Amino acid sequence: MEFMLPESPLTIIESRLRYLIPAEMYAAMWLNPSVDIMIRMHDHLRTLQRILHDYTSRQIDITKLKPGDVKTEWQYGAMMFTDLAGFTKLMEANASKGKEGAENLLKELTKYFSTMISIISKSGGELVEFTGDAMLVVFPKKEKRDETSRAIRAGLRMQRAMKDFAEIETPVGTVNLQMRIGIHSGRFLTAEIGTPRRMEHVLLGKDVQKAKLSESNGRNGLVNVSQNAYNLVKDDFRFEVGDEGYYLVLDDMTAEDLGDYEITPLGRRMASPVLIDRKNKKEVLESITNLLNSIEPLASYIPDPVLSMLVESASSRRIDPEFPTPTIMFINFIGLPESADRALPGEERKLAASFSKAFSLINAAVDARGGVLKKVTYHLSGSDIVVYFGVPNAHTNDEFRAASAAIAIRDIVENIKPPTIGGIQPDVYCQIGINKGPAFMAEVGDPRGRREFNVLGDTVNTAARLMNRAQKNQIIVAESVMKAIEEKFECSSIGEVSLKGKSKPLNLYELVKQK
Repeated sequence: MEFMLPESPLTIIESRLRYLIPAEMYAAMWLNPSVDIMIRMHDHLRTLQRILHDYTSRQIDITKLKPGDVKTEWQYGAMMFTDLAGFTKLMEANASKGKEGAENLLKELTKYFSTMISIISKSGGELVEFTGDAMLVVFPKKEKRDETSRAIRAGLRMQRAMKDFAEIETPVGTVNLQMRIGIHSGRFLTAEIGTPRRMEHVLLGKDVQKAKLSESNGRNGLVNVSQNAYNLVKDDFRFEVGDEGYYLVLDDMTAEDLGDYEITPLGRRMASPVLIDRKNKKEVLESITNLLNSIEPLASYIPDPVLSMLVESASSRRIDPEFPTPTIMFINFIGLPESADRALPGEERKLAASFSKAFSLINAAVDARGGVLKKVTYHLSGSDIVVYFGVPNAHTNDEFRAASAAIAIRDIVENIKPPTIGGIQPDVYCQIGINKGPAFMAEVGDPRGRREFNVLGDTVNTAARLMNRAQKNQIIVAESVMKAIEEKFECSSIGEVSLKGKSKPLNLYELVKQK
């Protein structure tokens, strides 16, 4: 049997390949580094490059970024938030059908997201992130200063398209999906934070929160805009006065009034495939190395367990949907994100560096316990950090792992020494909520475009609401979590608490410490 010799050209890049090619391909490469194996490896990496390109925001400029770099940039534009009403009912209607139900649910979600993403893209918007069934979209400012108008027109098109989801047939009856859309125009600070192993792209600043408020104060089936957005386009559309200083766009426009799509390509573009001599080892190796140079910055934005799943499933380009029972943790990280608007010129990077350190330590605490830090996302105050235990890899004690991680994260946050920003040293703290229950796990989005691995459902929403109930540096857990961890962790009863979306009060508990 021929083993790879030290002088084999693949030994130079072996350490870069081991986490980016399937296990069977790696073994074949090591045992017999033939040109055929190298060609298979090259084709796999081309596919993986496309997948990771679709998994990451176009706001991430990999041509100017090395993994581990902390980078900040103020950007201006219109921000759109969307939220889908009716998904929990749709999920519950399909959950009893097992695999068939998961496939049916994914089919409807794929149709929904593909429709909306197409409208967003052709209207000149950039889908920055998915958060469950919600989306954050940015319409960058251009010389014509028409980004708010483009966002509103996209929102109207999206609401018109929702007619296709008004009556979805399920095993237990008809489900109606509706969408809320909120739009705010302003500025936001983008920051690349983390380590070469795990990077994250975050949006900071009060205008991000104002955009979220525009959605939460809106109404299903309509486009709601903030006062600032209204002031920019009040002569271009007709409005109805909404709640608390917001304005609802009246959709009385003809197709001609609505106008044509922008069809504006945004962000980075993948390089066209370079023709190579597929029998020339040196040329194939050079092409593999170039692929690695473009893949590694993208891969650093994907959690390790999710990246491994994408690597192993690259040939089929499909992740099977499931109904798992994960433990979900939400962390609201407060203090640093709000400081962005106070930052004096030059202080933005200092702020991002402090956030980067906190994120890296929190991610390490989650990684060490077998969890997945999925993303850092927006919140009405601070930034939310979403963590999964039990997906994509399940353990017999995921509740214990989550509880241990929560206590470690609280300790990390309590020991942060934030920098002075704008003459003020921010008060940094966290709120944490943990819940366990049935959920839907799938690759959501456009199968041929922007998409992400995601976990959705009422269990996820409830974890977020537990977090919102927590006080400063408090950890609140659901009763199911408390019962699983009470032998090894000290928990105290908070009592019955009414939560949004729940017909009955829930028994909640504070996780105090490990016994």
